Amino acid sequence: MELQNLKPILEAAIMASDSPVDVERLTALFALIGEATPSLDEINAALVALQTDYADHGIELVLVAGGYRFQTRQQYADWVNRLWEERKPRYSRALLETMAIIAYRQPITRGEIEAIRGVAVSTGIIKTLHEREWVKIVGHRDVPGRPAIYATTRQFLEYFGLASLSALPTLAELKDFDDVNPDLFAELESAIIIDLPEELAVEPGSNRDEAENSLSAVP
Repeated sequence: MELQNLKPILEAAIMASDSPVDVERLTALFALIGEATPSLDEINAALVALQTDYADHGIELVLVAGGYRFQTRQQYADWVNRLWEERKPRYSRALLETMAIIAYRQPITRGEIEAIRGVAVSTGIIKTLHEREWVKIVGHRDVPGRPAIYATTRQFLEYFGLASLSALPTLAELKDFDDVNPDLFAELESAIIIDLPEELAVEPGSNRDEAENSLSAVP
């Protein structure tokens, strides 16, 4: 299929979806309607062309949580936010610290979170994170009591605009918070990020890779 015909189909499909659309789903569009299926190279070329087309627009095509979506450019967020009167939810320092620890140390148990924070994690915090669909139980630790193991979800990646867990900024970047994309952890106050303990550093091939694997199994 020629590029000029492929682009508007992908554009319409992504625009109509209420969640990021991955390349596999985009490719399946053509199989479902009996059209000649474009190659992955053709799909990717059309997506790159769409990103270029929107380069000077108020919205952009971005890769988030393994799929593509259109979203408002950050520099126009203040104007767009004026369309809604309700204020963004505010979260406690304890909840934000817990969320950050899970993001950087996953998969992790509640007890391990408490060991890092030095204080207990309330049931209300875990419940809120579940209700926001930012975390999920991915298994149970094979120790007495079989505590639940927590990891982030695709909804977490979508909300914070992350293509994958590897897109999380390093602790060194977070310590210079002004240089970090302000959309990332928008509710996380810079003081909270800066106060995270050094144990949160993630080395290549560590728990973050395990968490990536668990995310890949999410439907």
